Parts: sequence; C-alpha cells; structure tokens
Amino acid sequence: MQQYEALKKLVEEIEVDVQKAEGGNKAAGTRVRKQMQEIKQMAQNVRATVLELRSSE
Repeated sequence: MQQYEALKKLVEEIEVDVQKAEGGNKAAGTRVRKQMQEIKQMAQNVRATVLELRSSE
C-alpha cells in the first residue's frame, strides 16, 4: 500500500528533528508538531483505505 509506505517515510524523516527538539531546539519542536499533524492526516487516509478494502470483500 503506497499510503502506508509514505507514512513510514515521513516518520523516518522527522527523527532528526525529534532529537533536536528533545535537546531544546524550539524551531525543531515547531517542525515536529507540523510534521506530526501531517502524519495524523496520512494515518487517517490509511485507515480509511483499509476500511474500504475490508468492506469490498
């Protein structure tokens, strides 16, 4: 599933910013919050796709 792979890639991409945010970098914290919102939206899309697949069987 393409959407799931994109979601995994996005999670991997924010790892560096998460580490910077833990170190006190406020700008990195802002980037993490923005990216987490994108992850939330992508996760909802994956969930909807899975439900569609299940209901079509």
